[in-house]
Amino acid sequence: MIKHAIITGGSSGIGKATAKLLAQQGANISLIARDRSKLEVARQEIKKVIINSEQQILIFVSDVSIQPEIDAAIENAIALLGTPDVLITSAGIAHPGYFAEIPITVFERTMAVNYFGSLYAVKAVLPTMEEAKQGNIVLISSGAGIVGIYGYTAYCPSKFALRGLAESLRGELKPKGIRVTIVYPPDTNTPQLTAENKIKPPETIKITATAKAWEAAAVAKEIVQGVKTGRYAIAPG
Repeated sequence: MIKHAIITGGSSGIGKATAKLLAQQGANISLIARDRSKLEVARQEIKKVIINSEQQILIFVSDVSIQPEIDAAIENAIALLGTPDVLITSAGIAHPGYFAEIPITVFERTMAVNYFGSLYAVKAVLPTMEEAKQGNIVLISSGAGIVGIYGYTAYCPSKFALRGLAESLRGELKPKGIRVTIVYPPDTNTPQLTAENKIKPPETIKITATAKAWEAAAVAKEIVQGVKTGRYAIAPG
């Protein structure tokens, strides 16, 4: 049973849906995101589905791309709820467009949030997981972390990087009793996808329209089931 889950990007989308599902199964949840108001709304939603009054749903404001902030958030979560059984790094951004027109700052910011934001979170929880000799690190990549997609030259490399991290880290942590899981969700109906659709190149719109978007709750179900059965790679759909 998962007693404590730390989830970055937990205020919306796949992160919030996964938090809600784990709360329905009795877990304490630590949600990390940048926007306090969105975190508070998410907490109230999740509190409605807890199964016992002793469960705690805590929120921590942090920009995952700033290491001292994510370190502090995770340190506080562990101090209050103990070593997490699972860390889920769901914080992410995407800015589609034509390569030549995307500012270099967008490439840098995307890598900072999607890759380094996950890396910092893993670094922060690892010492306590190693001490406990157990835990599960779940990195949320993307279908765009398996194959390059037209219009996503800033996003795809950041998600490919997570795949490389998971594959190389998996072997190191297995002898320590810590599992690594990599998730490759398809397009999912989230606020992030809504924002992307407003600026996608027309070619990208035609390509992504060939597959129906999933709902966040359905992706969350696949993630939780995969974690419980010890799967390394989870690719919904």
